[in-house]
Amino acid sequence: MAIAEPTTLAEPTTLAHPTHLAEYGTQPEYGTAAFDELVDWVNEIAALTKPDRIHWVDGSDSERQALLGSMVAQGTLIKLNEDKRPNSYLARSGAGDVARLESRTFIASQHKTDAGPTNNWADPAEMRATLDGVFDGSMRGRTMFVVPFSMGKVGGPISQLGVQLTDSPYAVASVEVMTRVGDEITELIADGTPWVRTVHSVGHPLELGEADVAWPSNDEKYIVHFPDTLEVFSFGSGYGGNAILAKKCFALRIASVLGRDQGWMAEHMLLIRVVSPEGRAYHVAAAFPSACGKTNLAMLRPSIRGWTVETIGDDIAWIRPGNDGRLYAINPEAGFFGVAPGTGESTNITAVESLRENVIFTNVALTDDGDVWWEGLTDTVPDHLIDWQGNDWTPDSDRPAAHPNSRFTVSAAQAPSISDDWEEAVPLDVILFGGRRATNVPLVVESFDWNHGAFMGATISSERTAAAEGTVGELRRDPFAMMPFCGYNMADYFGHWIEMGQSAPALPAIYQVNWFRKGDDGRFLWPGFAENSRVIEWIVRRLEGSADAVETPIGRVPAELNLDGIDTTDADLAELFAIDPDSWLAETDLTEEFFKTFDGRVPAELTDQLAAQRDRLQTAKRG
Repeated sequence: MAIAEPTTLAEPTTLAHPTHLAEYGTQPEYGTAAFDELVDWVNEIAALTKPDRIHWVDGSDSERQALLGSMVAQGTLIKLNEDKRPNSYLARSGAGDVARLESRTFIASQHKTDAGPTNNWADPAEMRATLDGVFDGSMRGRTMFVVPFSMGKVGGPISQLGVQLTDSPYAVASVEVMTRVGDEITELIADGTPWVRTVHSVGHPLELGEADVAWPSNDEKYIVHFPDTLEVFSFGSGYGGNAILAKKCFALRIASVLGRDQGWMAEHMLLIRVVSPEGRAYHVAAAFPSACGKTNLAMLRPSIRGWTVETIGDDIAWIRPGNDGRLYAINPEAGFFGVAPGTGESTNITAVESLRENVIFTNVALTDDGDVWWEGLTDTVPDHLIDWQGNDWTPDSDRPAAHPNSRFTVSAAQAPSISDDWEEAVPLDVILFGGRRATNVPLVVESFDWNHGAFMGATISSERTAAAEGTVGELRRDPFAMMPFCGYNMADYFGHWIEMGQSAPALPAIYQVNWFRKGDDGRFLWPGFAENSRVIEWIVRRLEGSADAVETPIGRVPAELNLDGIDTTDADLAELFAIDPDSWLAETDLTEEFFKTFDGRVPAELTDQLAAQRDRLQTAKRG
């Protein structure tokens, strides 16, 4: 990126950085060439963006409290009732800055084919010129924070380092929850540990004397990844993954490129430990698209006696081959950035209990006694609230009180279900794929082998609308739940999965699950939530060799499930596992069309799986 002529940083303005932050933020000194490289980069970006002040974040609690206090004074945060929600805050974003922006997210690879048809490609030279223009002076009147962070525990064997430069104190506070931030990361960088460069600006410069707003942003937005140089630039948004660049931008899009090049995997997966009544522990990673039960499974409280589930991660897993031939996974994040609506006392009490203190809520409603509320939190709806835009709200209002994409940001360590060793790498026993399917896909299917499991992952989809009886509905493809998050050509990503299967001799078993199949009358056939533990039980018993399966054209399904204590009829169970060859053949044709969009780059192993499945279905149809 071209850099503007260096400029002398002005004296700080009280608005941009209140005096109670002035004692913090001094640049450390290490006297190494690696640290000098970091300083040179910081100064280059400062010369372009022209902040009033540069603040090096040390990660201390006193610094964080000062930062949060400055945002309360600015109006960016509302301090919640200390008795009801200790050390917690509510942020209200601008109405036009409420979600991840796939349409403004770009992969600026050198060659367009390396981005593939599922990404928005941008020519890197042209995009750098565009970014030079929008970032020029974008931090004027503000503080540029230097945030060194570690994904994974500091110094861990699978961990990666990064630095985010940002003019958003809200982003700083969020990155501090979602990663490990502080001087010890800066020291590792100074010692020569590689790191990824990320730059973020809300794009709302302040002229001298100009009043700030509570939620600065810009109508023009860019979230740009340079996979060839391992850089991220985000402009115009202060919200969520657009501003917390360690999350989807680094931990998936850039990390997927690192994994491809270095022989590991960056996956959009939760990670749990399942402990059987006999005390044996198994580790399960699961890739689900949004609205498919991911957080509920990550914090599952089994309904069957003697089984327990411990949370390791709820969103991202990094997976590497170990010396023993197994695949090992970590949760690289330090916190949960969860969707609030639908997270409630009756659906996910563990998540609710995780939010008792030390939380940053965004775009939820405010109660009259200074607490928070959102749709689905409680069965009883409050008589009066202040909605996510600051307006009065009652149950008679014709709008939701909380934004549908409202969020909570909280440390993973606060979850009651968190594993004692959740920051350590664990050996993977099982990988699950799932989507929201009203038809066709059974409750659970076991893959025949690794390549067949990769085929399952490559064909994951959810239905946009309920399908008519006996036919396949319109499918929203989300292979491996990575469609929005893969940093390179997804067909090559499919190939990387095949290669990983050849790199580790002791591979996890792969299953596809579907909690959402409906009957002809529109009812969900499976109760879901805590009862999903019955599917996990069968999978574990399959690993142990004590549960039977029936082979079908699409994989193996249970010969029997533990249904003690639930009211599931034989008819519902039969429909849950019904496989209609005609509907599956129609879906196979749709998969073939999907594969063709990759212009011949889909690996032969997956097209072979497609042909084999079609043959098995045609044989089944003939009887």
